[in-house]
Amino acid sequence: MPKLEDLIELALAAGREIMAVRASGFDTQTKLDGSIVTIADQRAEAIIEAGLAKLALGVPMIGEEAVADGRIPAYGARFFCVDPLDGTRGFAKGGDEFTVNIALIENTEAVVGVVYAPATGELYAGEPGRAVKAQCDIATAKLNTPLTPIATAPRPAQWRLVASEQSGRNNQTEDFRASLNAGALVHASSSIKFCRVAEGAADLYPRFGNVSEWDAAAGHAVLSAAGGGIIRLDGSPLRYGTNPGDFLVHGFVAYSGDDAKAAALNALKR
Repeated sequence: MPKLEDLIELALAAGREIMAVRASGFDTQTKLDGSIVTIADQRAEAIIEAGLAKLALGVPMIGEEAVADGRIPAYGARFFCVDPLDGTRGFAKGGDEFTVNIALIENTEAVVGVVYAPATGELYAGEPGRAVKAQCDIATAKLNTPLTPIATAPRPAQWRLVASEQSGRNNQTEDFRASLNAGALVHASSSIKFCRVAEGAADLYPRFGNVSEWDAAAGHAVLSAAGGGIIRLDGSPLRYGTNPGDFLVHGFVAYSGDDAKAAALNALKR
């Protein structure tokens, strides 16, 4: 298994490239699935793919842009799951909520993950028994602070929910919130939402609708390391790479701990 620090450095390198593209200007293209892509996505994924090939020789990588181009390698129990620029639409509009996501999958579980937000300098990472965060310099993508341990929060007096800026403004999400008698929804983009639960700033992150596995895997690893987890909408644990060629996840709820998981299951049954 590659060292967590090595994956962190790789995510930071990809983030530097993304910010360099942003500074120089870029155009967007539309992929076959209707989503958009930029040269920043492509260059960041190339950096990550080359780096992973050196860090873990022979371990395949499932990358968003590679899959979009029809490049899906044969993979087994161990593979990397990568979204080089999660939140491309917001990035293209000049927003700051986008992340670099790198995850290692073993036996269908997200076991190691790094989430880096180049425009804000927020870094989160996790491996079994260790979840950390740090603040990076935006200009250089170098650590400004040491890696600091994080953990999910204990059960609060009132559940705190974070949801997607785009897809989280719907009746299903509002019904879920109401069933829990939770406080007002906090909206955010990209995989930072998983990290908000992992660091104890939120308790639940519901997602109703399809996402790709590379959207969730890195955040899932960080959250699991911090004490939480993710269930599908049917209550089963979220697994990865179980349907070759199909990397869609049809909704989920990320939770901070057992109490939050039980509350989510009850809310999903209503």
